[in-house]
Amino acid sequence: MSKKKAGAQAQAEDDMWGQAAGAIGVLVMMTGGLAAVKDKLGLSWPATIALCAGALIALGYAAWRIKTSIKRRWAREPAAQPSAVAEQASEGLEEEQEAVPAHPELTRALARTGAIGKDQVIALSDVETRRLDVGTQYEFLLPKPATHEHVASRLGPIGSMLDVTRLHLKLETSRETERRVKLLVLKEPPFSRLFDAPSRDEIRAFNGIPFGHEVTGELAGVSTLDGTSMLIAGMSQTGKTTLACGLITSLLIAYGDEFDMVLLDGKFLGLADFAKIALRYESSSDPAVLEKLLDFLIPIVDKRYEEGREAKFKRQPAPKFRPLLFMIDEAADFYANTGSKESKELFNRVEEKSRYVASKGLECGVAVIMMTQRPDKDAIPTLVRSQLQIRICLYVDSEGTAKVSLGDSYFTTLSPIKPQLLNPKIKGQAVLYAHGKSTLIRGFNFPPSFVWEVIDEAHARQQNRMIVAPETPLAKAIKIMQDKGIDFIPTIDLAPALDVEVDEEKPSVAGQKLSKMLGVSAGRDGNTGPRGYKLADLTAALGTRQ
Repeated sequence: MSKKKAGAQAQAEDDMWGQAAGAIGVLVMMTGGLAAVKDKLGLSWPATIALCAGALIALGYAAWRIKTSIKRRWAREPAAQPSAVAEQASEGLEEEQEAVPAHPELTRALARTGAIGKDQVIALSDVETRRLDVGTQYEFLLPKPATHEHVASRLGPIGSMLDVTRLHLKLETSRETERRVKLLVLKEPPFSRLFDAPSRDEIRAFNGIPFGHEVTGELAGVSTLDGTSMLIAGMSQTGKTTLACGLITSLLIAYGDEFDMVLLDGKFLGLADFAKIALRYESSSDPAVLEKLLDFLIPIVDKRYEEGREAKFKRQPAPKFRPLLFMIDEAADFYANTGSKESKELFNRVEEKSRYVASKGLECGVAVIMMTQRPDKDAIPTLVRSQLQIRICLYVDSEGTAKVSLGDSYFTTLSPIKPQLLNPKIKGQAVLYAHGKSTLIRGFNFPPSFVWEVIDEAHARQQNRMIVAPETPLAKAIKIMQDKGIDFIPTIDLAPALDVEVDEEKPSVAGQKLSKMLGVSAGRDGNTGPRGYKLADLTAALGTRQ
């Protein structure tokens, strides 16, 4: 080990002497070079040293720059070719797009709102422009991969770009491709001019039940009364009752004698015109009156539901039920709760019975329509409101009220229309939300004389139908009361007229026989007095059997 250490030490001393000799040689050379430069340029020693030092530093910096540039070039070389290709492709695409004439107005509006990409255009050749009386309609093809949903979800900003509001726009989608859409831009606020009420032929030609105009003047409504439930909400004096009366008038024209009505008029005068042709008509704001009408409807619903279920079990065609409309004006008044024990019990009964009729009625031809000018969350119970599938909302003053009227998730749907932006001075203007689609409509405003004429025609048909109806105990009882001009007859007076013997010791037996014969339960005319039958109840029962 000592020999190895000695050898290594000797080697280190030789290296040190060699490096020293080299350093001496470098110094000699530098001194000679400096002397040569000094003699050549005639400078002093300090100036010569400074000049040579500066030259060496400059050469070192130049060498470093060259080395760095070479390294960077070699590092970029693999990615340079794809980048160049992409740049060339982008330039080619821009040249191609520039070569396609663009529709300036639509391209600007859709690109800036994000409906299409900022580098995309709506080709002028893909746009068809139609000038309508109410505005301009554009039918165009969106560039890939945009769809109609991109446009529908941005209608508000698009309206702003076109210098109009969301209410000025109506969007339709093609059934052929997701990329083709129709955009109507109104030239003035919607329904600034009143459309003429439709004629009888126009109502009959409509595929369904119309009850309003769209912004284009076309009719809007529902496809059928069967299986329909509806909530009509809006603030006072916005046109709810006028819209509802227009709906009933259209039903009388479209359905003729093929439907019946049960009306509860919370305004006392709103639906009074139709009283004489309704199966049942009540004018009240008492929740107990609503319960009475629900008790009248529930046996009808149960009977129909049972017939439909029996047909299923027997694999027979589903029975065709006569449509029955149950309409309540000012529905919120009938769900009032004063807090007393009796009021709470009545509220719970009315709530459950309303929910039952609305939900079961959808499957057996009973349509429920409720109207209210107080569309807050507590006005109509949620259990009842959730059964009303079609929503119509007239002007309201807040988004929260609109959510209650149209559904809590309405404003998350595609292209919603805000009812709080409607013009309250335009009566009957409303948002119709049905089957996931929002439509701006305005209810019909039929002249009173036309409505009365339609009602009188319907009443005459009802009377003729009753005249030709087979002579049944029920029809005979109705005729007896009509001939006497009375609205109520005690059981003890009606029984002998229908050949039912009355035992003075057991009068209840005659009452049971009579109720079974008529198919109608006896009641009292008010809280006191004898038991008997109301003409309205007998007439309603006869109507449901025809």
